[in-house]
Amino acid sequence: MRTRFTEIFGVEHPIVQGGMMWVGRAELVAAVAEAGALGFITALTQPTPEDLVREIQRTRELTDKPFGVNLTILPSINPPPYAEYRQAIIDSGVKIVETAGFNPADHLPHFKDAGIKVIHKCTSVRHAVKAERIGVDAVSIDGFECAGHPGEDDVPGLILIPAATSKLTIPVIASGGIADSRGLVAALALGADGVNMGTRFMCTVESPVAQEVKEQIVRHTERDTKLIFRTLRNTARVATNVVSEEVVEIESRGARFEDIAHLVAGARGRKVFEEGDIDAGIWTAGQSQGLIHDIPTVAELVERMVTEAEAVITGRLNDIVGADRAVRA
Repeated sequence: MRTRFTEIFGVEHPIVQGGMMWVGRAELVAAVAEAGALGFITALTQPTPEDLVREIQRTRELTDKPFGVNLTILPSINPPPYAEYRQAIIDSGVKIVETAGFNPADHLPHFKDAGIKVIHKCTSVRHAVKAERIGVDAVSIDGFECAGHPGEDDVPGLILIPAATSKLTIPVIASGGIADSRGLVAALALGADGVNMGTRFMCTVESPVAQEVKEQIVRHTERDTKLIFRTLRNTARVATNVVSEEVVEIESRGARFEDIAHLVAGARGRKVFEEGDIDAGIWTAGQSQGLIHDIPTVAELVERMVTEAEAVITGRLNDIVGADRAVRA
């Protein structure tokens, strides 16, 4: 399945494992690369730029295939040293970067001078158009179904993906609500050049999160997410648990961030992933949980997606077109 995305980024399959905090580590990223897809180390999961350099090297020891690094730029009282993380990426010889959050314009010249291709993650067509204008090589566009931050427009992928592909000339990666071959085929039909999956890759053997988290994803349905920070205009989709339900309840009474900060601290979410305490804090998961019914290896997942997608395209869809032609004849 060759697309503009696979040609430009030098991977075998049009499938991406995007950056996920506490999840995008060497073991998962290398497994994705070995399966012929594109995986991203999450830069800010590493405590320091020096740790990021070591994680990149550790990934290279596990695979000689292409992989990238995610650099998410978000507002913070004490922002991380983004320039130092950026330089660590450049000095390590990484050739693909996924940016997310704020406008990456300040970082692009540095990446471009180093010959690095950049995919920028967006949640709206207007932001995707601007990303193309400032020079990114591709955009990954998140529909409302996604885990993490879906933006404030509440536009689902079925609308957002074709709306974006009709306005852009660079490759578009469809993201949000995709977990199997049907999502891949649908995204390609909507004009995308590939798909990005987070929750689905989180629920694989090589994913570094606790087994209890993976099993909870399998148990969950598409209804088991909560939208928090709605009242603060910083919406995030997270898994349903005791903590996310409490956050939503407090927000319904007109909360300030200070009223819920103790519940949503990143350290608590990290404890979920590392120790398997499902109710220790909030943790990101998308509506695609309803499509996830097993915990395969990354290789099994990618092979299954590609094989089944080809079968849908050459089988069911081809049969539908053939039947229509027969009727008209």
